[in-house]
This record gives sequence, structure tokens and C-alpha cells, in this order.
Amino acid sequence: MSDIAIPTIVLGGSGYVAGEFLRLLDAHPNLKLGAVVSSSQAGEPVGKTFNHLAPAYPTETFVSLDAAIERLVTAPKWLVLSGAPHGASAGLVDKLLSAGAGAGVQVVVVDASADFRFASADAYAAVYGHAHETPARLAEFTCAVPEHLARIETPHAAHPGCFATTMLLGIVPLVKLGVADEFFVSAVTGSTGAGRTPRDTTHHPLRQSNLFAYQTLKHRHDPEVRALIKTATGRDVALNFVPQSGPFARGIHATIFAKSNERLTQAQVDEALREYYRASHFVRIEAEPPKMKDIVATNYAALHAVVSGDTIVVLSVADNLLKGAAGGSIQWANRLLGFPETTGLTAPAAGWL
Repeated sequence: MSDIAIPTIVLGGSGYVAGEFLRLLDAHPNLKLGAVVSSSQAGEPVGKTFNHLAPAYPTETFVSLDAAIERLVTAPKWLVLSGAPHGASAGLVDKLLSAGAGAGVQVVVVDASADFRFASADAYAAVYGHAHETPARLAEFTCAVPEHLARIETPHAAHPGCFATTMLLGIVPLVKLGVADEFFVSAVTGSTGAGRTPRDTTHHPLRQSNLFAYQTLKHRHDPEVRALIKTATGRDVALNFVPQSGPFARGIHATIFAKSNERLTQAQVDEALREYYRASHFVRIEAEPPKMKDIVATNYAALHAVVSGDTIVVLSVADNLLKGAAGGSIQWANRLLGFPETTGLTAPAAGWL
């Protein structure tokens, strides 16, 4: 780790996304853990909640938000990575940004929650059913998949949700090309996407050897995806999305269908995807249908297209906790802090999970 590593505060510290933030921070040469915040676990060892991380954090304990704020004066620049739930993240982030400004400390934020994904408070309230806690902060954040915006003008970033990321990776290049204006998506996600608290849809005996759809054609990622497609391409599209719960812990497999506005060959679609992601280290265009085990627990995503007549199918596979949350957020952090985008994120898949 560099002697000038930037201290990082992790919010929502006891959740799955925060656990991935901690794992990635341990391997990042330019970042170091400054505090991990959990109101429910303050004072408890990190290794008690995340036993697999105990070797990396043998003495680290969770702290309160106030304790984290007190540490801001110990360094001139901080990174904040938020894995806090939507509805809670905005208030925590606002307090840290206000405290940093008061102490003359630069604070850079990347939020993996939904709180800064929409450009307006009204759009957020329409989806999540409650008023945004800090609407004045929305203009300070840009939300996008890192591969879809070369640069942002705001000081902070928000990362799209895991379903959204996996869909956007396959859809945006086709929309940019003008290939289609309506998409149909069936996507299966692992149980970690539902968070750490057990529920009927995540409890292992109910999830194992099971497959079921939920929130068909009305999932909250639908308006998020359409808005982010508009941001990336300038075009409006129709989206028909069926999310499904799969009998595995992590990963998303999305099957994206579209009727092409013009007849394209397989070679043309393949080349369009390759060209769009030519400079994107973490997006692979595969010659064969991708398998989740090839990307699970990595920040890589894989795409494969099939063309038949005027029908185009894109298979998009990504890890919900990494490319769809913690890893994509670290990509943004690397950019905002001036590090190479791939820093700390290039470990390959284990292969035989």
C-alpha cells in the first residue's frame, strides 16, 4: 500500500456491499480503511460480522457516524463509500460532507445506494415512495455505469443498481447504434442482491432449488434504467423487465431481447459491441454464451450477442456485489481521485466456486 493512501469511510458497514468494499480496500494500493460505520454494530469487531475478513482486519471495530466524523481532521482528503440502504444513505452522506466542509477537509463520495441515482427529488420520490432527505445534494452527484460516461462534471458519483448495471451494459451500445427502441429483459439474480436480513425470498430453504419472478414489469430499476439510457445515449426507450430470484448466492444473468429497426448481421452486432467497449477493461465480448462462474466475485462483466433475422439477443452476466455495486463504485472512486480506473480491481474469478 502507498504511503499516501487515501483514508476511506465505509457506510452501511455490516451489509454485504460494505463487506465487499472492505475486501477491495484491503487489496487497493492507494486506499486504506479509515473507519467502517455501523450504528447497529458499533464497538463490535469487523471480523465477528465478516469472519472471512478477519485476517485482513484483525483489530478493526465498527464505529458510529460521530466517531467517523471526528477522524476527518486527521487527513486532508477522504473517500466515502456508501453501502447504506436507500433512504438512509443520503442523510449519512450529507453529515459527512457538511462536517468535511466545516473542517476544511476534502471529502469525495461514491454512493452504491439508490439515494443519488435520480437527477430530481420528484423522480426519486415517485419510485421509492418517500421524499428525498437531502434534495440539495442531488446536483453534486452523477449516476452512470463507468463505461458509459467518459467523464463527469460533479464532485461525487452514484453507481446504478446491480440489475440496472447488467441490463445497461447490454442495452446502451444497441441504443447508441440506433438499433432498437424497445427492449425485453428477463434477468436472474443471486440471493445476496436482497441484502443480509433473511426474508422469505432470501432464506436458503426457500431459495435453494427454486426459481421465481417478482415485481414483473414494475420493478423499481425500470425507471432507473430508462433514465440512465437517456443520459448515455440521448434517446428514450421502452423497457419490459422481468426480474427473477435464482438459487445461488451471487451473480446476475440477464437475457435482453430486441427487434432491430434494421437488418443487421451477426458480425455487425458483434463488431458494434466490441467497438463500444474497446477501451473498457472490465467488459468482455465473448464468442460463446457467458457463464456466471467466469465472472463471479470479480469486477468483470461478459456479453454475448445472437442475431436471427430482425431479432437480437444479448446475454449479459455480471457479479451483483462487485460490478453491480462495490467494484463499480471503486471504479468511480479511482476516476474521481485520479488513479487508473482498474486499480485494485483486476483479480480474476476463482473459477470453481
